[in-house]
Amino acid sequence: MNDESLNEPTIDPRSAGDDAPRRRAVVAEDESLIRMDIVETLTEAGFDVVAAVGDGASAIEKTRELRPDIVVMDVKMPQTDGVTAAEKIGEENLAPVVMLTAFSQAELVERARDAGAMAYVVKPFTPADLLPAIEIAMSRYAQIVQLEADIADLGERFETRKRVDRAKGLLQSNMGLSEPEAFRWIQKTSMDRRLTMREVADAVVDQLGAGKD
Repeated sequence: MNDESLNEPTIDPRSAGDDAPRRRAVVAEDESLIRMDIVETLTEAGFDVVAAVGDGASAIEKTRELRPDIVVMDVKMPQTDGVTAAEKIGEENLAPVVMLTAFSQAELVERARDAGAMAYVVKPFTPADLLPAIEIAMSRYAQIVQLEADIADLGERFETRKRVDRAKGLLQSNMGLSEPEAFRWIQKTSMDRRLTMREVADAVVDQLGAGKD
């Protein structure tokens, strides 16, 4: 890969047309007023809330049934808590999850992350807190799905994800791209040049990461 290739136009994820299909969401929150607020926030942001439930077991069931684009779920819920539900959703690779919590302790954040949550938001939160977290979760999930679709072997999958993450970081720091833009650049270059994403990532690291180890 030469210097010129790094200056190719990026794909702006915000450039989708107004006629793009509405993204679908499942909301799981046992406090009805907060649940209604989340539904209203998502609806105003252009999401189609296909289910709004009050416990983790129902969240798992509806996510399996409806396969939404995002699940917004509270940590503390009756029957099945949010962390357990997120683990199940993650194990079955059903959808990205954003966790909501009234607690900001590091161990709870770690539990949510280990459960497969792609992002978390601490209560009380505003739309300005929730919506960016949802976008981050959806972007990260799409990246993982893309990488796992390309690579069947688990060891290769992990190594490729690690190299792509490093290449993304270099593109962000050297070219001023956001994380989604950096991933899309790698993905587009892979398709245009008929290279694997790992090969593109290695080329980025070789060119931009020299002397930074």
